[in-house]
Amino acid sequence: MNKLWEKNFEVNAEIERFTVGRDREMDLYLAPYDVMGSMAHITMLESIGLLEKDELKPLLRELRNIYDTCQRGEFVIEEGVEDVHSQVELMLTRKLGDMGKKIHSGRSRNDQVLVDLKLFTRQQLQEVAESVKVLFDELQQKSEQYKNVLMPGYTHLQVAMPSSFGLWFGAYAESLADDMLFLQAAYKLTNRNPLGSAAGYGSSFPLRRQMTTDLLGFDSMDYNVVYAQMGRGKMERNVSFALASIAGTVAKMAFDACLFNSQNFSFVKLPKECTTGSSIMPHKKNPDVFELIRAKMNKLQGLPQQITLIMNNLPVGYFRDLQIIKEVFLPAFDELKDCLQMAAYIINKIEVNEHILDNPMYDPMFSVEEVNRLAASGTPFRDAYKQVGLAIEAGTFTPCKDIHHTHEGSIGNLCNEQIARLMQATLDGFGFEHVSEAEKKLLASCDA
Repeated sequence: MNKLWEKNFEVNAEIERFTVGRDREMDLYLAPYDVMGSMAHITMLESIGLLEKDELKPLLRELRNIYDTCQRGEFVIEEGVEDVHSQVELMLTRKLGDMGKKIHSGRSRNDQVLVDLKLFTRQQLQEVAESVKVLFDELQQKSEQYKNVLMPGYTHLQVAMPSSFGLWFGAYAESLADDMLFLQAAYKLTNRNPLGSAAGYGSSFPLRRQMTTDLLGFDSMDYNVVYAQMGRGKMERNVSFALASIAGTVAKMAFDACLFNSQNFSFVKLPKECTTGSSIMPHKKNPDVFELIRAKMNKLQGLPQQITLIMNNLPVGYFRDLQIIKEVFLPAFDELKDCLQMAAYIINKIEVNEHILDNPMYDPMFSVEEVNRLAASGTPFRDAYKQVGLAIEAGTFTPCKDIHHTHEGSIGNLCNEQIARLMQATLDGFGFEHVSEAEKKLLASCDA
């Protein structure tokens, strides 16, 4: 196996298998970001005299070729090559000879994988944010579409008070707006440059860390080199809490939708292409898509605990334990984005029962409205409460279903525009444009 650290002895094959684990598979997620990190690093090396100008250009060009290979999905880590860093360096030396061996000066695989993870994660967080916004927009549209359709509200799974589909859809939209704040915080914590921390204690080379920070579009750097290494695991844990917050919202919505789709409720009708049948019961239309979303989102809510348990008792410095975090962290983004896209599709297609309240079993939910009406006309609240309660017990209660809720956030005043502004303000605060411009400029540098 090709190893950057190899000396003059061979490692036992079983030990090698065990220590490499799934690293080569996981490193495929990081390949384009490893290339970008190398492009920034060697540009900085040339500025401090560790690369000649006539070496930088061909190295940048070949790195861009490797990047394009990654973007086409054709990048592979060859059999016998240890990791993505080794593969990129091998591809460079094949094309450019000894020049390709110079790209590692002033860094360690420790800060190399750190920057790879940061670049990967911030891109994934942007894609998650965009997927959340799509679901948010669908929920808001449905909230407006059905804002005048009443439905029962529940406490203790007992019919409680009047709600509406405007409130139900809108509640999940606002929950996502709050989740987006966690996501933005995770993005800000992620978007700091660890490159130059090397193995965790810096380098004797006069590295220009601010230069690589600017080239890669980071907001700032992880300044203390020891802390930069301590950030491995911490970043993944913090990001996973943000992902888990979104997952919690989507899991709860999926449970509601499964419940409301059942014949006992019949509040909503899911798109038939998102349901499956039974092998023996011809009438069944099972809400499998939302059930799978619920399960996957509940699994994702356990991710912060998995990461915490892997890294919480490690002292300062790098340890191989951290490799295992990649196995649970890197694939989580695709699973979340997939579920968000499925949920948005279903919400777009979902049909609402506009005649739920024709069933007299829901009449008692208007009891509070009647109590409030009596209290507003001068009856003491406790007397009004008793009067309505006795009427319900006697079976003489006749509900008035004409609802007039006007305060902010209620049935008659959903505040969807204000919630949309909250969401947009949070999205605007990420600073995606700054990162995009820096990455485009870095990738274009090989053409200059």
